Amino acid sequence: MVSSQSHNIQGWFSLICEEGFDLGAPCTEKSIIDLINTVFLITYTLCLLILCLRRQYIGRNRHREWIPFVISLCCALTGISYLTAGLRALTLKEHKSINWFFCFIRSLVWIALSVSLTVQPTKQLVQIISLVWWTSFPLLFSAYNVNFLLRHHQNLQILDLLSWPVCFLLLFYSIKLIARRELQGGEHDLCQPLLSGQKSSRKPGFFSLLAFSWLNPLLKLGYSKPLQLNDIPPLYPEDTAQQAYDRFFQAWSTARRHSKGKATNFVSSSLFKCYSIELSVSGFYALLKAVTVSSSPILLYAFVWYNYLEERELKIGLALVGLLVVMKVVESLSQRHWFFQSRRLGMKMRSALMAAVFEKMLKLSCHGRRRHSAGEVVNYIAVDAYRLGDFPYWFHMAWSLPLQLLLSVGVIFWAVGLGALPGLVPLAILGFANVPFAKILQDCQAKFMVAQDDRLRATSEALNNMKIIKLQSWEQHFRSMIESQRDVEFKWLSDIQNKKAYGSALYWISPTIVSTVILAGTAAMGTAPLNASTIFTVLATLRVMSEPVRMLPEVLSIMIQTKVSLDRINAFLLEDEIKEEDVMKNQAQDSSLGIRVRNGSFLWETDGSVPTLKNLNLSINRGEKIAVCGPVGSGKSSLLYAILGEIPKLSGSVEVFGSIAYVSQTSWIQSGTIRDNILYGKAMDKALYDKAIKCSALDKDINNFDHGDLTEIGQRGLNMSGGQKQRIQLARAVYNDADIYLLDDPFSAVDAHTAAILFHDCVMSALKHKTVILVTHQVEFLNETDGILVMENGKVAQEGTYEELLKSGAAFGKLVNAHQSSINNLGSSQLENQARAENTYGDQEINTNQPTKQDSEVEISTKGFSAVQLTEEEETEIGDLGWKPYHDYLQVSKGYSLFVLTILLQLIFVSFQSLSSYWLAIGVQVQHFSKGILIGVYSFFAILSCFFAYSRTLAAAKHGLKASKAFFTSFMDSIFEAPMLFFDSTPVGRILTRASSDLSILDFDIPYSIVFVIAGSTELIAMIVIMASVIWQVVIVAIPVLIIMVFVQRYYVASARELVRINGTTKAPVMNSAAESLLGAVTIRAFGMIDRFIRTNLRLIDTDASLFYYTVGTLEWVLLRVEALQNLTIFTSSLFLVLLPPTVISPGFSGLCLSYALTLSSCQVFLTRFYSNLENFVISVERIKQFMHITPEPPAIINERRPPPTWPSEGRIDLQELKVRYRPNAPLVLKGITCAFKAGNKIGVVGRTGSGKTTLISSLFRLVDPSSGKILIDELDICSIGLKDLRMKLSIIPQEATLFRGSIRSNLDPLGLYTDQEIWEALEKCQLKTAISSLPTLLDSAVNDDGQNWSAGQRQLFCLGRVLLRKNRILVLDEATASIDSATDAVLQRVIREEFSNCTVITIAHRVPTVIDSDMVMVLSYGKMVEYDEPSRLIESQSSAFSKLVAEYWSNCRRDSSHSLSSH
Repeated sequence: MVSSQSHNIQGWFSLICEEGFDLGAPCTEKSIIDLINTVFLITYTLCLLILCLRRQYIGRNRHREWIPFVISLCCALTGISYLTAGLRALTLKEHKSINWFFCFIRSLVWIALSVSLTVQPTKQLVQIISLVWWTSFPLLFSAYNVNFLLRHHQNLQILDLLSWPVCFLLLFYSIKLIARRELQGGEHDLCQPLLSGQKSSRKPGFFSLLAFSWLNPLLKLGYSKPLQLNDIPPLYPEDTAQQAYDRFFQAWSTARRHSKGKATNFVSSSLFKCYSIELSVSGFYALLKAVTVSSSPILLYAFVWYNYLEERELKIGLALVGLLVVMKVVESLSQRHWFFQSRRLGMKMRSALMAAVFEKMLKLSCHGRRRHSAGEVVNYIAVDAYRLGDFPYWFHMAWSLPLQLLLSVGVIFWAVGLGALPGLVPLAILGFANVPFAKILQDCQAKFMVAQDDRLRATSEALNNMKIIKLQSWEQHFRSMIESQRDVEFKWLSDIQNKKAYGSALYWISPTIVSTVILAGTAAMGTAPLNASTIFTVLATLRVMSEPVRMLPEVLSIMIQTKVSLDRINAFLLEDEIKEEDVMKNQAQDSSLGIRVRNGSFLWETDGSVPTLKNLNLSINRGEKIAVCGPVGSGKSSLLYAILGEIPKLSGSVEVFGSIAYVSQTSWIQSGTIRDNILYGKAMDKALYDKAIKCSALDKDINNFDHGDLTEIGQRGLNMSGGQKQRIQLARAVYNDADIYLLDDPFSAVDAHTAAILFHDCVMSALKHKTVILVTHQVEFLNETDGILVMENGKVAQEGTYEELLKSGAAFGKLVNAHQSSINNLGSSQLENQARAENTYGDQEINTNQPTKQDSEVEISTKGFSAVQLTEEEETEIGDLGWKPYHDYLQVSKGYSLFVLTILLQLIFVSFQSLSSYWLAIGVQVQHFSKGILIGVYSFFAILSCFFAYSRTLAAAKHGLKASKAFFTSFMDSIFEAPMLFFDSTPVGRILTRASSDLSILDFDIPYSIVFVIAGSTELIAMIVIMASVIWQVVIVAIPVLIIMVFVQRYYVASARELVRINGTTKAPVMNSAAESLLGAVTIRAFGMIDRFIRTNLRLIDTDASLFYYTVGTLEWVLLRVEALQNLTIFTSSLFLVLLPPTVISPGFSGLCLSYALTLSSCQVFLTRFYSNLENFVISVERIKQFMHITPEPPAIINERRPPPTWPSEGRIDLQELKVRYRPNAPLVLKGITCAFKAGNKIGVVGRTGSGKTTLISSLFRLVDPSSGKILIDELDICSIGLKDLRMKLSIIPQEATLFRGSIRSNLDPLGLYTDQEIWEALEKCQLKTAISSLPTLLDSAVNDDGQNWSAGQRQLFCLGRVLLRKNRILVLDEATASIDSATDAVLQRVIREEFSNCTVITIAHRVPTVIDSDMVMVLSYGKMVEYDEPSRLIESQSSAFSKLVAEYWSNCRRDSSHSLSSH
């Protein structure tokens, strides 16, 4: 019976397989696999039918992964191939070797597999069946193929060979899904924690960490849509800046305690103590990488040796293949994790040091601040700390590269014996030649950096003062100055780029010369046969050695730079801090006192002999209002600093009873909203908030902003007026609800009316029960204070009430007399009219003690504006822009020809490199070639290829230089031709970023990234072609691998591009926060807000670090995968070298094939890394190009409409229905003004804040053009001529005096139009000649940044000197005398009256006495001209707006004036 059944099976199987049923036969084994697949196919189909009948969900792969899509496509193509083969077998009966039935079965199986990868039911049972199928089929099929090759020594059928790689892909995907399910708890659980905004408490599993699979959800999201900042997951707790700083601070404190006075670098020792374990782990990875890379030539030697064997054992060959796979996997994983862990560790070090520098910065003493400028401190964060972020990577390079070099030398000696000795000579020479070359390159780099700093300083200065540059029509001068500095910078850039081309030649020629000498030495000494194993082992080893030889000088240079950075940060962190014990702080409830100073002496300078403040004795009761006054430099501000503990105390004691709020003289505003600046980190209290806004006179301003108190304030308050910034400071102080208020001249930036409102509503009412010390120049407010301190020469010269001090005369009398003289300018009749106006309107309009804010039926309002902030959001590109940025780069640089030449030279270089290797492979097989010919021809081809490598790099450098020049020129032209509105809405930092970091990327990174991508692509293709020429079967794997790699890279780049774009916006806030906080350090300390600012800084650091972390992680993700894919190609080639018969491939060609195969993955990594970098770098092209096409302002000169040289001869100005708006859809700011300014008249323009005074001047200078109406000067429409022709004929003394870095001569006459004699005459008239004559270098004396080495009054006189030189017929005086002393004000007014007696003078008045002697006065109210007449007539008219303004001013001064008059 059994025999009968067996006979039946055999008979049945004979129809399928000729040999019948035999478990050892290939046909039977294959049939069993087909049967198993058929069972899976039927089971899977039945499950789908049941789900459909039950109407349960069946859908496509909802996550749209690219991997299953690619594998599904490959499965479908394989199924079609089997179907085609089956049809062919059915048609052609003679093809008995192909069974058409099983071809159809296999076709169905492959197509079903394709469907199963696309349609993934949610039912868990079906998912498990799919996974088992996807895993078992590839394993069975691979086992069959390996068994067939080992036992039968025949080639596989073509269809089996094609389908094998697809099986591997299917197996890879199934293992990945199984690992995900088991280790991560399912796909949903895997995705959720990373993108939910909070880290899961369960960290990724071992395999997920090993393969960087924990980044899959982020990359998947980035592929489905452009990433945004809120899509980026936060850092793990151990990676945060808070934890990094805590660890560092603990180690730092311990090191300081145990230092015992020894001079050492505490930063480096503390970092090592904190991170020694992490450093050791990453060092272990570096060691593995060095060992595996160095041992790869030995493996190559073993493979070639195996090919030389006549009787080869397959086990040895397969063992070599297995060893190769293990070695490449270890090399890949160790290198990827070394890079990632090193940069992760560097990120922690960087975060710790950035946080440490920031905290130190906020606690730095005044002496420390003098030793470290604001720019230097920001550089400690932006440059030094960032440089230390790469320290772990370079540290491991410093020891692993010499180790790699040493191991390689050992391998060469192992391969050729003493024949390697001669090769060490050129190796040493070329190695040491790199050192002076690196030194020269470093010197050029240092000089380039100096030149770049000079250019950026000049650019920053021009951008910060663009308004005055445009008013004076100096654009071309500053543009030329920056261009000349760029020329110096460009010279060093050219040197650097050209020398890098030499370095490229040196890099390629080194292995050629060394290999030639070694091979020649081996041949001469006969220490080893010159066969394929020896030659290709030597070449492979020299490739391994070339990296250390080239990199070691750079590593040395970077380690030196790192040491310098460590020393700089160490020196800064060791600086003295503010001594909190200098001021004793007590609770307010403990005493009726507010402030008490006893026998206080204070000194700013450590080496000064005379104290800044001396013999200071104060006792201020709680709730008192104390005014501090005195001449410039008397110590008023220093008194406040002493109370705050900012000045080092020499002797005495300072006691403060309660909390402090401080308002600085120079307003300090943060970037952010108005509300943020007022709340200052405190919770919202609506009643207190409204009170703070109202008493600071901010309510109307806020109502006029489209976004209200959520209006964003630009950097340093660039879109706020000086008065608005000062009032925001006051509101911040009021909202803080402190016990003691220190106000340092808060009224200097506002007009008299607003100052009165602030004094009465804020100081006297809102702060009624608070202790207030008010430093002020406004004498009119002194009589309402509880006490007055008169400062003189660092001492309290007088102290008492207003009446007491007025009787005593002396210093206080001088101040009152100066104020009285300005009031006497009103004249007696005007005083009478004013008094009459006051009496008439006192009840209705004016409250002597409580001035009111004027109401109007029409206001200039930004309501109705498109809902945009005053500072516009930065424009960024989104998504894949394709080839557009590259096309822009080539088009702007006009570099198509150089680009094509670079590609041609690279192709020739690769061709000669390949020829030299091919020659060796051929030469070792041909016996009649002498060793001399073999080595000589190889050297010729190799050295010739080096010439083309040099030419290629030089062409790329020239192209890069051409692009740099073109982009810079277009960018700067566009910036300097931009209208003033662009600068009002664009923060300077946004422009400077493009002029610095983006341009630097354009200078250095893009040119070489382009050439490296071209080089990597051509070399990768050449490698595959050479390998395929030896083993054609490699193509079957190599081509799909290349296709998949393209998908992988595009998948990665979609996320990486956005990560880099976002990172471009996260670094700047860290630097801006540091710069802002440093400027406001005194205010931050006074309010006790240090901890809040530190927390904010830590949050900004973490945001920036998270982008860095995921950028680095995703890069290693893609590199690991492309390496794995290329390792498939390496595995295939090595497997075929072992499995193919010995006669098929000669040892020479097997050595050639393997030498290229071993470098295939490193070439792919090189290409992927630089391609990814290039995709990121090209974003800088986008960013710069955004500012290359700004809509320009009208032309500087219109040749056909130039005015006569004598224009304007009279100086008459006619305004005809003048209407002005700042943007097309914005409301009108000036609403139809019509009037005439007669030639030679003095015109005063007055009005409240927002009335349109500044807009009128802007229209006159065409900073903004009229939307309708005209401005005629001597009957010539100013809009019909060029801007330069107009602005050169107008003069202005601006509200904020501006000086530029340079000399006195360059500030007075930047265009070089006047002689020294004319300049001296102008200086004499503006009272500066005496001061300048005493300087040793006279007119060439230095002017520092912003003219900081000259007083405010002197800066204003310099501006007067400029207009005296020009001698124009029209002068605009935007009065800025509120913050300068009365003597300087008097000089200004007198010189203007004398020198411009025949000119038309337009004065924008903030104080009534300034315009009271004008010929005509214009009163503006909310964009309309409400009055225009002689001032005497307007004062006489009791209903005039001007008389009300005068009455209002008089009401503030009346009480003080009456006291002054009675005393005299």
